[in-house]
Amino acid sequence: MFKKILIANRGEIACRVIATARKMGIQTVAVYSDADKDARHVQLADEAVRLGPPPSRESYLLADKIIDACKQTGAQALHPGYGFLSENEAFAQRCEQEGIVFIGPKAHSIAAMGDKIASKKLALQAGVSTIPGWNEAIASAAHAVEIAKNIGYPVMIKASAGGGGKGLRVAFNDKEAFEGFAACQNEARNSFGDDRIFIEKFIEQPRHIEIQVLGDAHGNVVYLNERECSIQRRHQKVIEEAPSPFISEATRKAMGEQAVALAKAVQYQSAGTVEFVVGKDQDFYFLEMNTRLQVEHPVTELITGLDLVEQMIRVAAGEKLPLAQADVKREGWAIECRINAEDPFRNFLPSTGRLVRFQPPDQNLQQGQATTELGVRVDTGVMDGGAISMHYDSMIAKLIVHGKDRADAMARMREALNGFVIRGVQSNIPFQAALLAHPQFASGEFNTGFIAEHYAHGFRAEDVPHRDPAFLQALAVYQHIFYRRRAADLQGQFWEGYKRLPRRDFTLCVLGEGGQHTYVPAQAGETAPGQPTPITLQTPQGEKTWHLLADRQPGQARVCGTADGQPFTAQVQRGAGKNPLAIRVIHDGAQIDAVVMHPRTAELHRLMPYKAAPDLSKFVLSPMPGLLVQVSVQPGQEVKAGERVAVIEAMKMENVLFASADGVVKEVKAQKGESLSVDQAIVEFA
Repeated sequence: MFKKILIANRGEIACRVIATARKMGIQTVAVYSDADKDARHVQLADEAVRLGPPPSRESYLLADKIIDACKQTGAQALHPGYGFLSENEAFAQRCEQEGIVFIGPKAHSIAAMGDKIASKKLALQAGVSTIPGWNEAIASAAHAVEIAKNIGYPVMIKASAGGGGKGLRVAFNDKEAFEGFAACQNEARNSFGDDRIFIEKFIEQPRHIEIQVLGDAHGNVVYLNERECSIQRRHQKVIEEAPSPFISEATRKAMGEQAVALAKAVQYQSAGTVEFVVGKDQDFYFLEMNTRLQVEHPVTELITGLDLVEQMIRVAAGEKLPLAQADVKREGWAIECRINAEDPFRNFLPSTGRLVRFQPPDQNLQQGQATTELGVRVDTGVMDGGAISMHYDSMIAKLIVHGKDRADAMARMREALNGFVIRGVQSNIPFQAALLAHPQFASGEFNTGFIAEHYAHGFRAEDVPHRDPAFLQALAVYQHIFYRRRAADLQGQFWEGYKRLPRRDFTLCVLGEGGQHTYVPAQAGETAPGQPTPITLQTPQGEKTWHLLADRQPGQARVCGTADGQPFTAQVQRGAGKNPLAIRVIHDGAQIDAVVMHPRTAELHRLMPYKAAPDLSKFVLSPMPGLLVQVSVQPGQEVKAGERVAVIEAMKMENVLFASADGVVKEVKAQKGESLSVDQAIVEFA
């Protein structure tokens, strides 16, 4: 077995590999860019080697420097993680030539499956079901349109070397095919250095289901059941689960056997994933094979009790697989939510900056733990006070739960999301909570178009309706009482009137956009220490009383307690938003900002005029921090609504800004190559 391995990656996957290596008694070497010099994976590893400046092309994609780091530290093997160089045939070959064991498949397997055009041909030869399409590289956008017409819309335009949703578009007409080809080619060239594009038929109402395979150097290959990955946004997976709530046992077996046949055809040695698109009648077609560890591998680990990273290391060391197909378990139900640094209420724009507070929910399952126990696991590469950089992807953490069945797993996930505290950057937790609460998701009747169908016009606060908004209001009043009692305790020795009875009647002002506030009369009942406090609200639906009891400590963002005897976890933040007196309450993805007032104060507050925000409609503002890679207009130019104005690159994705109305450009305020901040003006219209 290896004594020391290098992890040629960063973030949560680097931490994940370190956890297993430590369990196996193997020393680890981290590599890092200047942006990651204080990162969690660097602190966890036994040694660390600097690669270069923050951009990936100047650090994590530098094969020579990574090889040198192995030699410098005496690392015998290298784990590539996912992304970066993990599926780079030349890099794997180079490792072998330098006498460094590549903890992944052999270079010939990566070559065969890494090229989507070649892999489709090979899949056909192996007897794997494939989608109709054009399996040769396409020369031009015009040629792409011609091919798409012959196949029949809709079609999927894909980069041959693509992955992770980059270099991929769905086209429903000639215009989308023409523009999609150019966009895919640019993304593929920038991300993978390979701009070859192919086209295949897009299966309508499809589900994205993938089979985890594991092979060794002795010809043994098994499949470890399937993962349901149909909940996607812009072809990026959002929620994954295992098993799938859709396929039958017969379909599972057929897909698994085809995945094994394909793996054997390329002499696959390591963990890999064969991805299929599955139609509404459970007819399935090969999409691609990912010759690496998948982001969503933890859900497979929890239902099988296998540590996939450990198996990768053991296979790379020449060991045989420890199990046959008949030994593969499928126990319980696992769900993974990807927690990303993005603002779901601003069209999921990237959010970068300092993690002022990072407090994951309590977990009883750990990375590298080979178990099928029920519980919660958090895989992350960040920590309290760390930073989310614009140079890398937006993932903050992966939240994984394991339940006895799907309903139990969903309940565990909802509670875990409630307890996941992230401050300083925006996160997609409200969106994840909304998805879990959606009846169609709960029923298991969804496909890859689920998010596009139900959130076609973006994600709004009203898309996360709370089952009882009065609970949020009652909790705000309860927290206000807690703050008052604490203040009285602190001031008591200096304030003669501290012994007077605290106020029991209030008016709760729920702050709304544009000054549209809601005022709710509230009353707190008498209570003995350690007993629930009755909070009564006069809602439009009538009087409602909650009996609340919580273990509240100063400075805590997370509140755990009982409401009418039922346990709950929520988050409370004082001074949030624009009002320093407001109490922010978050539960089940829903959020309110409220101020608890004396009734007379509330009467006067109603009379306060609302000051409207300044009119910025004449400006095109940067919606995110990022690099301005293109400005498509110039002063004096007439621009029509919908025309391209600028392109911003952030977190490895291109974001196109369009004009919202007709106008004439007065001034271009930012130049190509400039690093932009949020709401920085790019273009001003006359």
